[in-house]
Amino acid sequence: MAEQPPQPQQQETPDGAAVFPLIPAELGVHPLLLAALHAYVLLEGSDAAVLNSAVAEEAMNYLVTYLQRLGGDELRRVREDMHTLAGFARAEKWPKQQVRFLQDFLKENGIGS
Repeated sequence: MAEQPPQPQQQETPDGAAVFPLIPAELGVHPLLLAALHAYVLLEGSDAAVLNSAVAEEAMNYLVTYLQRLGGDELRRVREDMHTLAGFARAEKWPKQQVRFLQDFLKENGIGS
């Protein structure tokens, strides 16, 4: 019998780590946008005890710089996806701060302006 690789153990999210909720595939939001949003939330919102703040800020700045390159159909798709996410968050009764984050994300980061 072939030996199976060890399974990773589930660990709780450490205190001070900012984590964005799991978004269901059924919403149809582009997976790369979701990946970028999850990374942004982790980098922007986590405490210095969890992430080196200077490194997190640099990585977040690159992430935003890449998103600012969006244009045309790609930007239209991202705007639609952000609208979908905000509606989903409201329907699921997420905290107002998280809904506002989704509503303002593109504008606050100079994406599509």
